[in-house]
Amino acid sequence: MAEVRGSDFQIYNTMTKQKEKFVPLVPGKVAMYVCGVTSYDFSHIGHARAYVAFDVLFRYLKHLGYEVKYVRNFTDVDDKIIKRANELGEDPLALSGRFCQEFLIDMADLQCLPPNEQPRVSDHMDQIRDMISKIIENNWAYPVDGDVYFSVGIPPNNFPNYGRLSGRKPEDNRAGERIAIDSRKRNPADFALWKAAKPGEISWESPWGPGRPGWHIECSAMSATYLTEKFDIHGGGMDLIFPHHENEIAQSSAACPNSNITYWMHNGFVTANDEKMSKSVGNFFTIREVTKLYHPLALRHFLMGTHYRSPVNYSISQIEISSESIFYIYQTLEDCESAIAQEKDAAASVSGGKKYPSTADAQKCITDLKTHFEKKMSDDLHTPSILNDALQEALRLLNKILSMLKKKLQKPQKLSYIQSLVELEKEVRDVLDVLGLLSSSTYTEVLKQLKEKALKRAELSEEEILQRIEERALARKNKDFLRGDQIRSYLTSKGIALMDVGKDTIWRPCVPAGAEEEDNTTQTPVNDTSDGQLSNLVRRATMLRLQLKYMGLIRTNVGDWEEDRSIEDMFHQIITKVVVSSMVVYFLYVCLNPTHSILNWWTSLNYRFAQISVMIEDNHNFNKL
Repeated sequence: MAEVRGSDFQIYNTMTKQKEKFVPLVPGKVAMYVCGVTSYDFSHIGHARAYVAFDVLFRYLKHLGYEVKYVRNFTDVDDKIIKRANELGEDPLALSGRFCQEFLIDMADLQCLPPNEQPRVSDHMDQIRDMISKIIENNWAYPVDGDVYFSVGIPPNNFPNYGRLSGRKPEDNRAGERIAIDSRKRNPADFALWKAAKPGEISWESPWGPGRPGWHIECSAMSATYLTEKFDIHGGGMDLIFPHHENEIAQSSAACPNSNITYWMHNGFVTANDEKMSKSVGNFFTIREVTKLYHPLALRHFLMGTHYRSPVNYSISQIEISSESIFYIYQTLEDCESAIAQEKDAAASVSGGKKYPSTADAQKCITDLKTHFEKKMSDDLHTPSILNDALQEALRLLNKILSMLKKKLQKPQKLSYIQSLVELEKEVRDVLDVLGLLSSSTYTEVLKQLKEKALKRAELSEEEILQRIEERALARKNKDFLRGDQIRSYLTSKGIALMDVGKDTIWRPCVPAGAEEEDNTTQTPVNDTSDGQLSNLVRRATMLRLQLKYMGLIRTNVGDWEEDRSIEDMFHQIITKVVVSSMVVYFLYVCLNPTHSILNWWTSLNYRFAQISVMIEDNHNFNKL
């Protein structure tokens, strides 16, 4: 067994409502169960949120050296499956089996590692019936007309500690909340362990008559089958805390008094317009709908950009930014690969044992990245901090080294830079691998896929873009800079950035100029009020700063490089001058034209920001973000 690191790893335990140091039941081994999908349709991005979050946990535990047994089930027998199968005239198990396979395709696209076991309810009827029988024998369940109900008890004789996970009291339970109102129940909160078969429904034989399992019993039975009645981690979405996980605890304890799960982990919702995304509400987007237009890595990056326990609001603009980030990462890695290949003689010297020390900046960056990564991941998997801080610093330094290698250098200095490039690139790859952002495809293939998705979003072909590039080149040759700027602005609004590299112009995906928060189905209309103009102004300033940042001219921690400081100062000076000059002009104009609307000032200022953005981009040749 590999040596286990990370003795300071802490996770938030829903049961105790606090972060706790992770200590597995068996040293060096982790047993983990995560509730899977009910397979009657394509999975939505709420499902993606859950399984990406627990995939990160799975990967990190393996990174720490643990031997992990990860079990994630399929609910392939359920009321919703039967209903959908009847609507389609399809066999329920065939329908659920088909969508199980579609789910696995989605998970592979999102870089989620396959669990060790993926049991299905239909294959575990013996285990489910045996557990129900034990619960009946222990007087915590009762059969009624072919159904079997779990008894939460009648006050004051309630089931011990029922409600401790959710914090709910039995008297707080509302009859009819995912539990059918049934006068045959001893307590309205009692829930079904076994459901008697209805005419024409799929069913299995049991001591209580033909039927099928209730919703909750399946996870208790399958987790015990693969992980025993005691294991380390049980996970799922926050919506499963009650009633599903609360009832799991009750069932498992009733069947086996020694049953215990040490850590309960729950991920936050994906919301649409601040409302939980779900199939029942109808405000959901399937994973396929998103990955049709965006690379799966962009969706994964978007989901990890918020801490797993916090809600994340689905928005086009945020996925656009994640897509931009993935392109930046892979462009940097491809450039590293190309640089090392071009300097293969120098790289061979480095890898051949002739050690040349990496630069002090590179050594510090590698140490900082390692330290920051372990610190944040050990703090309940804080992925946003890693994506936005230390990883960005490492990518920026890689780009700085790449720029230095293009200069004429003495051999020892060049070898030092090559050594720095090799070591830092490896550390970045290691971090991306644990986060699940390192594709099995080549860098070039991923970049090509990202560009293909951008073309699809822009509803343009590459031939049309090349035609626009030629048209722009001709306009600039003829000194028609206005037309040239119009072409560039049009393409930028479509999410296509043009970059002048020497005498050539190339294109790459970018965040569309004017991209705003959307309501997930249609873009928010442009607001023509003064508030809308101000919002546009702020957005343009933000987008301009984002452009400068990814051009490598503005850093998160300004001051490390003198050129960064000057560019940052230039940015603020430009903004200040534009605002002040526009205000002076406006107030002078108002004195002469009192009826003039303030909207004209906002519009003018907004236009000035657009001019600044084009000016800076035109006067700074760069070949990547």
